[in-house]
Amino acid sequence: MNQKPLLLIPLLLLVSCSKKEATEAEAPAPVQVTAVTQDTIRRIVAGDGMLFPRDQAGVTAKIAAPVQRFLVQRGDHVKQGQLLAVLESRDLTAGAAESQALLAQTEANLRSTTSAQVPEAVFKAQTDVDTAKQTEDAAKKLLDNREKLFQQGALARKLVDDAQVAYAQAHGALLSAQEHLRALQSVGKQEQIKTATSQVDAARSHLQSSQAQVSYSQIVSPISGVVADRPLYAGEMATPGAPLVTVMDISKIIARANVPQNQSASVRVGQPATITQIDTNQTVTGKVTVVSPATDPNSTTIQVWVQAENPGEQLKPGTSVHVTIMTEVIKATPVVPIAAILPGEEGGTACLVITPDNIAHRRSVKLGVREGDKVQILNGVRPGEEVVIVGGVGLDDKAKVKVIDTTVKEAPDEDENAPPEPGGAKDQKKDEAKPKSK
Repeated sequence: MNQKPLLLIPLLLLVSCSKKEATEAEAPAPVQVTAVTQDTIRRIVAGDGMLFPRDQAGVTAKIAAPVQRFLVQRGDHVKQGQLLAVLESRDLTAGAAESQALLAQTEANLRSTTSAQVPEAVFKAQTDVDTAKQTEDAAKKLLDNREKLFQQGALARKLVDDAQVAYAQAHGALLSAQEHLRALQSVGKQEQIKTATSQVDAARSHLQSSQAQVSYSQIVSPISGVVADRPLYAGEMATPGAPLVTVMDISKIIARANVPQNQSASVRVGQPATITQIDTNQTVTGKVTVVSPATDPNSTTIQVWVQAENPGEQLKPGTSVHVTIMTEVIKATPVVPIAAILPGEEGGTACLVITPDNIAHRRSVKLGVREGDKVQILNGVRPGEEVVIVGGVGLDDKAKVKVIDTTVKEAPDEDENAPPEPGGAKDQKKDEAKPKSK
């Protein structure tokens, strides 16, 4: 008889535990919710890259000569056209002086040829023309006289024919002398002038070449900027093609970032962007200046250039940066926190919508643009509805839930400097804090 109560104790404990588990299973799941809002969201395209100067010039020498002196050091700011270095050029200067003297000599020869009198050959040709003219006149008179005598019957025909032959020969000699004179007067003198002019042009070109060689010894900056490198010292040999000084313009910097190919379609020149230095989180704003038309086959990315001001030249070329580009602004669109997005059916996405009767309804949603911790909902939920942001993982469709509020309401701070009110809470606390007299 005494053993029966002892046997009932385990049975009572088992029944009690079963009821407790059933009660816990039927209890609503605690969740936190938030309302679907209409907000502005931005489409952001991001990528990592490196900073480059706005402009850069590796100043090289065009001639091989020792460096006579440098006028700048690394870190100096220079202006466009400023003298940076001087090369040894005494031999080039002497060559330019020789070319100058040669030019003066050829110019004097040209003046002499242009202003000279008729040369001796022209004078002799003129004399030959005069003699031939006189001979022709004499032959003409002789022919006329013999023709008259022949008509009168006083002279034989043979003598008339001889006179005609003599006149023809004299006339031919006159024509030949006249042609020779014209050749000397027109062609000969002009050719002499052309020859002298060509000599002047050749001497002038040689002088210009010599002066250019001398000017190459003066190394000037093609751009304004800061001296980033100066590998040689005074006295060392400068060779063509090897940079003497490197000048960078870093008043503005350019971030060359690689963005994913599937996001590059929305990137346009002129869009606002932000450049963030990875090491220091320093940020500057700029805009897109170049969008590469080709994809990098190795990384399947598109290179985008973002140019920004560089106040104080704090950002240095070669620094790794993160670039964000705002390609689109979408206004008045349904937005939820990213925590409200749950895995859906067939690889999709879903949200748990809480109805006024505290029932969770799983709805498939289509996502749009994501910015930070908020995401655009294209369809599936409407503004004003409440979605689960905490406690939704593993929650079944149409499950009973209990909405909990984790917001902690803080009491307003009291002004310690305010004058105490008589009989107020402060006075009461002070009175309670005072030790009571025995």
